[in-house]
Amino acid sequence: MTLEILIALAAFALVTSITPGPNNLMVMASGANFGIRRTLPHMAGVLLGFNFMLWMVGAGLISLLETIPASFIVLKVLSAAFLLYLAWKIANAAAPAGADPTTVAGKPFTFFQAAAFQWVNPKAWVLSLAAVGAYASEAHPILSLAAVGLIFLAVGIPSVGTWLLLGTQLRRFLTNATRLRIFNWACAALLVATLWPILSAV
Repeated sequence: MTLEILIALAAFALVTSITPGPNNLMVMASGANFGIRRTLPHMAGVLLGFNFMLWMVGAGLISLLETIPASFIVLKVLSAAFLLYLAWKIANAAAPAGADPTTVAGKPFTFFQAAAFQWVNPKAWVLSLAAVGAYASEAHPILSLAAVGLIFLAVGIPSVGTWLLLGTQLRRFLTNATRLRIFNWACAALLVATLWPILSAV
């Protein structure tokens, strides 16, 4: 890759990694509910799971999906259903009335849950397909794919980390069950809103 292409790829990775989406919203909500330490496996699963997805897409998974056009519709429906389920879980993560608000019901995503989530995350599919399609080179497929993966990982750490820190900073203001419940319902609503682009395209 030329320097100009690498700069363009880095800019693309930054803009797409730091903007709101299912991963960032869920990491922020987890940070607010469970703190940094308990959310780090979730964050690592997002970053490495997406990188694995990039490699699988680059290795030809998209060709397999293109041979079965209906698979895209199935993927969209499954993604929407799972995101609605996650939104419900986030909305109901607040501590019960009268309980210590720092003791939130439920558990944060594990590394493997966050990594597996990438396969039903609409934004992850769009980004991986766009990144591989735009920046992977037929002349040097492995090297160019490695460059795409490394840049997304390097940019993703501070980008997703920013959302985690935002969530943990909000944690100090969510000192009672009511405010925590309102915050979680707001995050759930934003997560549902991220479905609009894929549902409107069905």
